[in-house]
Amino acid sequence: MIVQISGKVVRQNTNSLFIDVAGICYEVLVPTAIMHKIAKSVGSEGMLTLTTYHYHNVEPSKSIPILIGFLNDIEKDFFQQFISVSGIGPRAALRALAMPFSAIAKAIDQGDTNFLKSLPGIGQQRAREIVAKLQGKVGKFGLIKDEGFEREHEPVSDIELEAVEVLVQLQYKRQEAKEMVRQAKERSPQASNTEDLLNEVYKHKVKK
Repeated sequence: MIVQISGKVVRQNTNSLFIDVAGICYEVLVPTAIMHKIAKSVGSEGMLTLTTYHYHNVEPSKSIPILIGFLNDIEKDFFQQFISVSGIGPRAALRALAMPFSAIAKAIDQGDTNFLKSLPGIGQQRAREIVAKLQGKVGKFGLIKDEGFEREHEPVSDIELEAVEVLVQLQYKRQEAKEMVRQAKERSPQASNTEDLLNEVYKHKVKK
């Protein structure tokens, strides 16, 4: 049973990390909520230590060892509570845990099925089953500090995407450009083209 892994992060994918441990590279799957906090936990020279949940994905012709990583034992404990719900396996939980664990724990404790069914792969019936199984048992997880969680806003329309690309060409950093466009869209939801959106960005900038 592999319960912890320490090594150098050599590659980061959407939901996994490749970690080099003394020349052997391990793929560790990571829930989205944890992945958003990983950057602040990587030490000098890309070194990282993760607590791991280790299981075997058994198929008719093969058994594949799987590692799922967490920043601490409390997060791993919450994951294990989550997969105790009938019908939610490690892979389904890996996908569903896309919001801060503290927020999910709070929703479970309050019976907020609307929040729970907004999680990837969790429908109305499954949300009810989660509440029925875990309500009153996950209070401590609501105390997890998730300040490091950063949910990046991605432009959702063509004009937002185009506006971001224009700003990047104008030497703004991409993340800064995304935030400027997001705020501009909020201030001017009626903007119907890229030029209108960029004009709103400009007007706000010159007012500062």
